[in-house]
Amino acid sequence: MHIHILGIGGTFMGGVAALAQAAGYTVSGQDQKLYPPMSTQLEKLGIEVKEYSPDALPMAGDVDMVVVGNVMSRGKPVVEELLRRKLPYTSGPQWLAENVLKNKWVLAVSGTHGKTTTASMLVWILEYNGYRPGFLIGGVPSNFKQSARPTNGNFFVVEADEYDSAFFDKRSKFVHYKPDTLIINNLEFDHADIFQDLAAIQKQFHHLIRTIHADGLIVYNGLEENIDAVLQQGCWTPTSVFTVSDDISSQGWSVNQKSAKNFTVFLDGDEKGQVNWQQLGQHNVQNALAAIAAAHHVGLNVEHACNALASFQGVKRRLEVLHTNQQVTLYDDFAHHPTAIQSTLSGLKKQFPDDLLIAVFDPHSNTMKRGEHNAVLAKAFDAADAIWAFQHTDLQWNIVDVFQEHKTKTHVFNQTANAIEQITKNLDNKLHTHIVVLSNGSFAGLRKHLLGKIV
Repeated sequence: MHIHILGIGGTFMGGVAALAQAAGYTVSGQDQKLYPPMSTQLEKLGIEVKEYSPDALPMAGDVDMVVVGNVMSRGKPVVEELLRRKLPYTSGPQWLAENVLKNKWVLAVSGTHGKTTTASMLVWILEYNGYRPGFLIGGVPSNFKQSARPTNGNFFVVEADEYDSAFFDKRSKFVHYKPDTLIINNLEFDHADIFQDLAAIQKQFHHLIRTIHADGLIVYNGLEENIDAVLQQGCWTPTSVFTVSDDISSQGWSVNQKSAKNFTVFLDGDEKGQVNWQQLGQHNVQNALAAIAAAHHVGLNVEHACNALASFQGVKRRLEVLHTNQQVTLYDDFAHHPTAIQSTLSGLKKQFPDDLLIAVFDPHSNTMKRGEHNAVLAKAFDAADAIWAFQHTDLQWNIVDVFQEHKTKTHVFNQTANAIEQITKNLDNKLHTHIVVLSNGSFAGLRKHLLGKIV
């Protein structure tokens, strides 16, 4: 069997490629220029990737299925040729559901942000305790060095994205997965290129809830009113609530924190286990609690789940430490939403209050480019001591205007080389400096060149 993947370089579709190859399929694909970590993963798998071109499509007799990524749209020559030839095609989520998830206990992790990290935590908790789950995650967990893995066992963890499935299927990806255990970590407005408003996103989440059977479980954040509004539209599945606040709840999952690196887990007011780990930030405490609750649903002892997190190594490009020395620590973070940015920066500042914190920001996502988050964007950078923001050509708004409340500490640049020179030239020898690169794109190679200047 031969499948050909259009958009193979995305984290999701690259994961589909890995799973298909492991299942014995011949896999080929097309994309534009790739960059790590997915370029590295595909190279290691030995999967041939060609540039987008109608001529690179396999002939009808040479391919059994074309799996179409959601980056492909009508009007692109390769898509038009696919339709003209009447080659068999499907979406990535549908292929996954029909060929991988069938007959598995599916644990799906959804939410506006934190999906990749939470899913990675959940996979590691299950792996550490002998469950050997399969997984498909929109990033590369450092404990595994790969974004996807098949399994002969019963359990499969999937990052459940609300983005649409394909040009011919505008439902959210997660509607295909029919999970047995669902995490809803948070719910905010995002993806303005495909969703008109928050209500449109909530509608897709309710479609997902409609697919979960009565013996399943929905684990959700009790502090998110937007999730409550979805559940109130109708829910036919048991729910389990988690809250990360200053109070220990008498119902559901909660924590008592000494710090982000040390917290005790409670269920219905009873102490169940303690987490001691190396992750930073309040958002990661929330992610961990959701993962523990989901693992508990498959029968795992809470204390054993907590113990697993002590050796959780994080995720590539999720506050990943690229380099550290006595003078500076450089991080790479995928954050593309104001809430995620605020959590990342405030968590670092809380952990290192006496150090300098520099945020290097690329507003790269489609929603960022359109300015949909501008009303709250600057506030997300309150914890930073200095902000370097990239005014790239696709940006439909002016950074100086949006960051007025931080104008004394904001530096705008349109050439990455100039920014790198200025950032590294002005490092303070007396204070340790934390530099956080915030982008869900390639950032014109800034990470690599900044690292080269620091090392």
